Amino acid sequence: MRRLLIRPGAIGDFIVSLPALEHLRAGYTEVWTTAANAPLARFADAAISLYDTGIDHPQPGKQVLERMSRFDSIISWYGANRPEFRSALRPLPVTFHTALPPSSTGGMHAVDFYQRQVGAVPGAVPRLPVARRNDGFLAIHPFSGSPKKNWPLERFRALAKHSPWPVQWIAGPEEILPGAVRFDSLWDLAQWLAGASLYAGNDSGITHLAAAAGVPVIALFGPTDPEVWAPRGADVQVLRAPHGRIESLATDQVLPYLRR
Repeated sequence: MRRLLIRPGAIGDFIVSLPALEHLRAGYTEVWTTAANAPLARFADAAISLYDTGIDHPQPGKQVLERMSRFDSIISWYGANRPEFRSALRPLPVTFHTALPPSSTGGMHAVDFYQRQVGAVPGAVPRLPVARRNDGFLAIHPFSGSPKKNWPLERFRALAKHSPWPVQWIAGPEEILPGAVRFDSLWDLAQWLAGASLYAGNDSGITHLAAAAGVPVIALFGPTDPEVWAPRGADVQVLRAPHGRIESLATDQVLPYLRR
């Protein structure tokens, strides 16, 4: 069977859906996702940027439809709420799924939500096939996709002063942090993170990436619900700020987790 999986979304969204995607693996599996996430689909025979396929338009063109017709099964988290898009794909063997867990799930973790969508048993832990090491450093990524989720940078710096290991700071292409480690590929970043003794960060895709690489993680949550979005891993500690205000979380409240 030839199967196509279409999974848009940010880094964290993709990682929490990895177990569901892997559950759908077929004789030949192709994944269409964002260019950034494509290197993380290690289970697939091919992973392609959504933009490069030409599907990311109001209406998929003839060339895209012909390409999709070569698959025996298509599972899509893309276009589920667009009637015109669904209508264009009606002749194809497509199953659509909701891209984000609705609030009515009652706090069900996102990993379990996606697992149930595809008929898999809940409780999976997203895992990337990287070799876990312990190179003796603390990795800190002090950013996220929203300023409301970011613990103040000066508190991360205060936490870093108590680290028993050298500190390596991580930043993305558009994040301003002089001296930070930067990678063009998320797969390369995951391999590098696999050598950290500990990782500390906000509710972000990179925090999910560290957990999926098997690294002990301290994840700081503010307005988002960790019951739904916390990273899963063998050694993940989640701290949620009082009243969802990340700035109300004091350094002294985080420090015991670093020492532990």
